[in-house]
Amino acid sequence: MLEKLTLEDLDVAGKRVLVRVDFNVPLGETDGVTVITDDRRIVSSLPTIRYLVDHGARVVLMSHMGRPKGQRVEGLSLLPVAGRLAKLLGKSVTLAPDCVGESVQELVDTVQPGEVLLLENLRFHEAETDNSPEFARQLASLADLYVNDAFGAAHRAHASTVGVTEDIELCAAGVLLRKELDFLGGALAQPERPFVGILGGAKISSKITVIDALLEKVDTLLVGGAMSYTFFKCQGHEIGKSLFEEGQEEHVRRIQEKVGSSSGVSLVLPTDCVVASDPSAHESRRVVTYDGIPADLEAFDIGPETAERYAGIVRSAKTVIWNGPMGMFEVDAFAAGTNAVAAALVEATAAGATTVIGGGDSAASIQKAGLEDKVSHVSTGGGASLEFLEGKVLPGVAALTDAS
Repeated sequence: MLEKLTLEDLDVAGKRVLVRVDFNVPLGETDGVTVITDDRRIVSSLPTIRYLVDHGARVVLMSHMGRPKGQRVEGLSLLPVAGRLAKLLGKSVTLAPDCVGESVQELVDTVQPGEVLLLENLRFHEAETDNSPEFARQLASLADLYVNDAFGAAHRAHASTVGVTEDIELCAAGVLLRKELDFLGGALAQPERPFVGILGGAKISSKITVIDALLEKVDTLLVGGAMSYTFFKCQGHEIGKSLFEEGQEEHVRRIQEKVGSSSGVSLVLPTDCVVASDPSAHESRRVVTYDGIPADLEAFDIGPETAERYAGIVRSAKTVIWNGPMGMFEVDAFAAGTNAVAAALVEATAAGATTVIGGGDSAASIQKAGLEDKVSHVSTGGGASLEFLEGKVLPGVAALTDAS
């Protein structure tokens, strides 16, 4: 955790506390009614909200939802969130008609200690993503204190994450934000060894800085997903119709020069993979070696030999950071490799290892497997966790008040 004020450092009793949360949850429709299909981000915010309620704060929550691009889109209203939050808290939650303006100010003034008000979608105003100083001042006028508990938005320099802190004297990290930084930062700064990194997903280019950063810290880096086929192609192997990212030859060469006996870091690539003619053609699925992918087929998962090898490395680790699935986990026929890694993470956790899932698709995959409660930490922020792993300063964290 960076040396910033935390929630417990604030005297919140009777104060208006403006809390940036991440309620950007997926929505669906049941019998014509909009419903929340995954409330994990709301649940993750409860420790901070309950702390404030229990300590007599006048709680004002704010969040974005989707990308309305500065327009009021009724399908992206936070009304379903207010209802779900009220059920989780066991108390009423009022939804404001907007997030700024005279009517909102009047409504905030009526909030009593222990009560909760939720502002309407911040991104109904383009000024939010523009980090407009005037919009930020309007948000700040609603509060005596500010708490950021939205790790998923901490890598954005928006009005609600950065601009607002210019006009509020004390700005602190909430329980969730502190937990995210403690787990991710602790794993990177003081890892118990062996320290294993696992990277998957489609593109090397989107994770090249993460690869560079992890190679400076881990003992072993396991690579899976579509990015592994780019490695194979750059090494001169046939990859058939598998995903290939053009222009990465220099990156691959540089990465491979970094690893080896002199560096003490092992870069491990798949030795076999599962191929098929297309994702829906399950009957054509078969296992081939990494250098034996047929020209007319496409690889969609690591093979059983690789899965067993990766699982063994993970089980022997003391610290593991995982970002990116091993294959097309959304399709059950190609989820075995990702599930094997997830199961190994659970075993490693039970044996005392610290296991951190870096948000995004890797978080979705371990949740799909129903194992998210059996690892040390599943991040709520895909983009934010990637930037943190890269070593970047998150604007929403840097803007908080120094503990000193």
